[in-house]
Amino acid sequence: MRSIVGGAIKFMQEDFKEHKKLFKSLKDRQNPHTLFIGCADSRVVPSLITSTAPGELFVVRNIANIVPPYRVGEDYLATTSAIEYAITSLKVKNIVVCGHSNCGGCEALYDEKSLEKTPNVKKWLSLLDDIKDQILELDLAKKDLAMRSWLTERLNVLNSLQNLLDYPGLKDTVLEQKISLHAWHYIIQTGEIYEYNIDQKHFVLLAKKEK
Repeated sequence: MRSIVGGAIKFMQEDFKEHKKLFKSLKDRQNPHTLFIGCADSRVVPSLITSTAPGELFVVRNIANIVPPYRVGEDYLATTSAIEYAITSLKVKNIVVCGHSNCGGCEALYDEKSLEKTPNVKKWLSLLDDIKDQILELDLAKKDLAMRSWLTERLNVLNSLQNLLDYPGLKDTVLEQKISLHAWHYIIQTGEIYEYNIDQKHFVLLAKKEK
């Protein structure tokens, strides 16, 4: 905790002053251009891997970067309400769903014993049961645990992107090209980010687009 406090003091004394004008412009309202949906994993830092400043990203994080199907419920729907707010109230222009390598949530999906003491996590991950069933039908995934996790991470991102289209008004907004959807897979150990290419139907390494 000492390092956290030290970091906070450094922010107040140095970093804030360096970006004082930016923070002043943000004091009354936010206008982020992108909704970034990522994993709660401490190794995944949205602003770091996208080189963005405060005010640019509206970030939603949860275990295994899952976008649940849209519904209106009597319970507390944190992820759903945050996405709903970003789309409806903030009117973001882009949505990025970012999975990552070595995702503990995706791995735990296949090890129910590891979830015995975390019933809420187990319930949350049950949203991926259909993906789990698809993966376990593949002989390659049964033999190669690393491949199983890799496939799960990527199918999870694509499934989340599909679930987004059920959020009120989003499908029409996408068709009108007023908002763009992106599925990313971030590789922690190399720093590489892959994006799903709809035309090629597979993930490709992000690269600068030709002008």
